[in-house]
Amino acid sequence: MIKTGKWIARHRVFILIMGVLLLIPSIIGIAKTRINYDLLSYLPENLETVKGQDILVDEYGMGAFSMVVVEGMELKDVQKLEEKFSEVPHVKDVLWYDDVADLSLPAEMLPKDIREVFYNGDATMMLALFDNTTSSDEAMDALTEMRQIADKQCFISGMTGIVTDIKNLCLKELPIYVVIAAALAFLILELTGTSFLVPVFFLLSIGVAIVYNMGSNLFLGQISYITQALTAVLQLGVTMDYSIFLLNSYEENKLRFPGEKDRAMGHAIANTFKSVVGSSVTTVAGFAALCFMTFALGKDLGIVMAKGVIIGVLCCVTLLPALILIFDKPIEKTRHRPLIKNLDKPSAFITKHYKVWIALFVLLLFPAIYGNNHTEIYYNIAQSLPDSLESNVANEELKKEFDMENVHMILMDKNLSAKEKSGMLEEIEKVEGVRWTIGLNSLVGPAVPDTMLPDDIKSMMQSDKYELAFVSSEYASATPEVNTQVASIDKIVKSYDDKALVIGEAPMMKDLQDVTDIDLKVVNAISIIAIFLIIMLVFKSLLLPVILVSVIEFAIFVNMAVPYYQGVSLPFVASIVIGTIQLGATVDYAILMTSRYQKERQRGRGKKEAISIAHKTSMLSIISSGLSFFAATFGVACYSQVDMIGSICTLLARGAIISMCVVILVLPAMFMIFDKPICRLSVGFLGKKGKVEQGSFKQVSKIENGGRQHEK
Repeated sequence: MIKTGKWIARHRVFILIMGVLLLIPSIIGIAKTRINYDLLSYLPENLETVKGQDILVDEYGMGAFSMVVVEGMELKDVQKLEEKFSEVPHVKDVLWYDDVADLSLPAEMLPKDIREVFYNGDATMMLALFDNTTSSDEAMDALTEMRQIADKQCFISGMTGIVTDIKNLCLKELPIYVVIAAALAFLILELTGTSFLVPVFFLLSIGVAIVYNMGSNLFLGQISYITQALTAVLQLGVTMDYSIFLLNSYEENKLRFPGEKDRAMGHAIANTFKSVVGSSVTTVAGFAALCFMTFALGKDLGIVMAKGVIIGVLCCVTLLPALILIFDKPIEKTRHRPLIKNLDKPSAFITKHYKVWIALFVLLLFPAIYGNNHTEIYYNIAQSLPDSLESNVANEELKKEFDMENVHMILMDKNLSAKEKSGMLEEIEKVEGVRWTIGLNSLVGPAVPDTMLPDDIKSMMQSDKYELAFVSSEYASATPEVNTQVASIDKIVKSYDDKALVIGEAPMMKDLQDVTDIDLKVVNAISIIAIFLIIMLVFKSLLLPVILVSVIEFAIFVNMAVPYYQGVSLPFVASIVIGTIQLGATVDYAILMTSRYQKERQRGRGKKEAISIAHKTSMLSIISSGLSFFAATFGVACYSQVDMIGSICTLLARGAIISMCVVILVLPAMFMIFDKPICRLSVGFLGKKGKVEQGSFKQVSKIENGGRQHEK
């Protein structure tokens, strides 16, 4: 690896030119990668709700719908509005009052069930059907055009409206996420570094790695908006310390090889590659665990972030060395004294009072576990958006004027008898929380034969195999009430037609909850097992993996318990990904200290002295890493209006600080208590007992005091 490092150092200009040229295909890849704003589209394809959505598109040429509430407008003007909506590209049909009765007929003369559907005081409602799926570009473009046509008296609700608002909000906020993360990371680097110019090159190198990663997503076809929003800040947070280590290794090797910068950098690259490959394995394992989710968003985020860490490592040992060597003189001229030279006194205090930290650990353990297990999780995607957005305002109007929050759809066999269809809908209307039902018979009457059905009504409600019916619910999506209601409706529907399907926003969110509840347990278990095995192989120990994983899991429990004691609910995505990301990204802090502890024990030092040296030499590195991760995510957490993104970044920022504190305070106490069992249950932990290597201590300390070194 040293030869490769020297080759990179000698060909630094070529490396830099190639790095710049590779940005071109990466930027093209970013532009051509589609962003998916509909989380429900990541549900497994074998679910009935997902199959039903496919049937709607295939059989009816319809994939989504929106409820349109019009207030204080004369019926003739509403009719004109309906005609304008019908002319919008990709609006398949608009179902309204005039489809079932002449406008000259007073509303009071309509049958009660029809009147409740379309008319309430000075408000009327229409149902706009789109010819493509909820999150398709066509459906979102159609809804945007409908909003432009509508005036202040018109409110367009439904999942397509929510997805459109998410898209608009993310497009506006995403560039600001990157700026905030970079600015705060730059500030931390300036405070903890020794050169004013180095942070610029760190951010340039990581920024290029982020562009490469986002550009290479082209092979996936599309990524979710959550993945797009989090990739830059996560990649910045988890790969920053690789750059720190390279620089510190380079500075140390310059002292070893005075006047031979290429040689010094060659050795630094070799040292860095060995170290960060070991360090990145746990991080990659954490992200890779997300790929085992049946909810495909996990695979989306897991692949992109695991790939991002690998690309970050490669840029750290190629592009960053080229930048540092080319700009070595300006870097030297902008040197300054470090803000914190050493932390020997705080470290001595912490290790001396280790019993206090163990007592604190025991005291907080049960409240942390209880809070973690009882933190409230929500699944309603609309809840993650500001109340002032058009989709949420429209949903409130729908609730206020028509006392409804949802519309379910039933796909049944068209060959069922009129009596069976009517009986089914009558039973459904008796289910608690159901406002009304609309079937073909409701619109044209049960006595009208198929041959006499109006073509527009027939095409809207019937296909070659299926007949469609609508069910209005007064319950919001992703609530226990609507989940119970959907289950009751499904039972009734299956009693008439065992192949019939209940679909729509609420049934899909019910499936989302069922699927992700299982995913949460599976992903956490896989990430813990994977990282446990990695640590076991690295240290050849049975006890150290238990201690290290337990320490970080405790930090995760504390992090997840905070929302419970704050009375804050978390979006389901945050609760799933935080455990595996925090474990994978911050267990390195514990590995760093453990590596040094093992090294000092192998050098023949006693328990207390080895722990003291390991603690004070790794403390500054852990603080730098934790603060970098915190800086990359904290600003986004404060700024984002999309709670799906903001909550994840809040948990990651807080988790970085908690993990940092727990490792610094609790881990050395664990070593103090379990030193003997660790030595007994680890292969070669003490090495060959002999003389203490005093000569090498100073040199190794200098390297590790500024950057991470995992000797694996």
